[in-house]
Amino acid sequence: MDTLSDASLLWTRTGWRGDAGLDVAGGRIAAQLPAGPGGHGDWVLPGVPNLHSHAFQRAMAGLAERQTHPQDSFWTWRETMYRIAARFDPDSLQAVAAQLYAEMLEAGYTTVCEFHYLHHAPDGRPYAEPAAMSQALIAAARETGIRLTLLPVLYMSGGFDRRPLSARQRRFGHDLDGFLRLFEALRAGEDERLRVGVAFHSLRAVPPEAMSAALAALPAGIPLHIHVAEQIGEVQDCLAVRNARPVEWLLEHAPVDRHWTLVHATHLTAEETAGIAASGATVAICPTTEANLGDGLFPLRAYLDAGGAWGVGSDSHISVSPVEELRWLEYGQRLHTRHRNIAVGGEGDSVGETLLHGTLASGANASGQAVGVLAPGMAADWIALDAQAPAFAGAQPADVVDRWLFSGNRNLVREVRVAGEVVVSAGRHRAAETIAARYRHVVARLLAD
Repeated sequence: MDTLSDASLLWTRTGWRGDAGLDVAGGRIAAQLPAGPGGHGDWVLPGVPNLHSHAFQRAMAGLAERQTHPQDSFWTWRETMYRIAARFDPDSLQAVAAQLYAEMLEAGYTTVCEFHYLHHAPDGRPYAEPAAMSQALIAAARETGIRLTLLPVLYMSGGFDRRPLSARQRRFGHDLDGFLRLFEALRAGEDERLRVGVAFHSLRAVPPEAMSAALAALPAGIPLHIHVAEQIGEVQDCLAVRNARPVEWLLEHAPVDRHWTLVHATHLTAEETAGIAASGATVAICPTTEANLGDGLFPLRAYLDAGGAWGVGSDSHISVSPVEELRWLEYGQRLHTRHRNIAVGGEGDSVGETLLHGTLASGANASGQAVGVLAPGMAADWIALDAQAPAFAGAQPADVVDRWLFSGNRNLVREVRVAGEVVVSAGRHRAAETIAARYRHVVARLLAD
């Protein structure tokens, strides 16, 4: 058994507590105890769930920032992504994912939902071990200590018109039977830090009858994720082929509930916004990636008013920081409305606390893991902010979260634990040097002409 009893303040569902410590057993919080005297005085919060990740894309961060067309968009960025994706094998994927996951832990993410579609060899042929690429991600998670929800992706067609996958997409593809076999093989390996759900890549990549058949075959209650309404072009194509907008179609034709996570959902009508909120589904908003790709802005204020569930993801990993995702979620709304302090809700008036509560509250449903709150029975995953950092000089409980999220660019996370195990101390991952050395070697090879 381990104990956390020296935190000056502990973040709970109702805010900060100065009188509580934690007993840990078997990776879970066994009890909440009185805090002991003295101690380091850090500010302790639940680890942040990262609801959307494509790990391999960490290797291309910063490599798509030269204009290739006067109308550069997601669709031209995708060409760079395809070129990088074609160079990965299981060993290189593990190396890149381990570097990414170590960076996530250092930044305060303790759970990652990995939306994984890089299944086969570059020519589309399955590896001798069909789950080799998935197992590489699991190995990276175990190496770093991060909690992983692996979401193998069903990817079957190249567009709403059901065109075959292109040569560059073939390594992503499965028929339904092969996909279900992959899911079952991965699910057999679940443990305390690993859950396996399913992702449908998008409506354009999964025909309606295939989605229905998959849902009928899959067990109830698993996490289900899908990219939806990310780009205007997707909305237009869906209207042309299915006579409905993407979210409109999904809500009418799939049993969307609290187990679903809609990734991006950027382009919504008022009716769609209200419909997602009423369904109980979570929206995974990825502000730095959506900004980098020029996707657009999620209608945050309307969604908050509707009581919708949401969280954040680092997606393409142009940034690996929950602070930056949450900060730019708010800043995008300020730029759009030309007002300040948009994301406030409930009884509080703190933007930072509203954002933190929102992204923590969605973690359990979206990941299928017992995360997001430090309470008995939940995962012993927490971060400790460095109370001695200059950014916290004179800090009071009422302003700690706002200072963390809206003050400077220094990483203020001092220690991170997952399942009670210390994985980051003094701001550094326990295996940072070894992981980074391997990453440098692998990425230099991946990017070599």
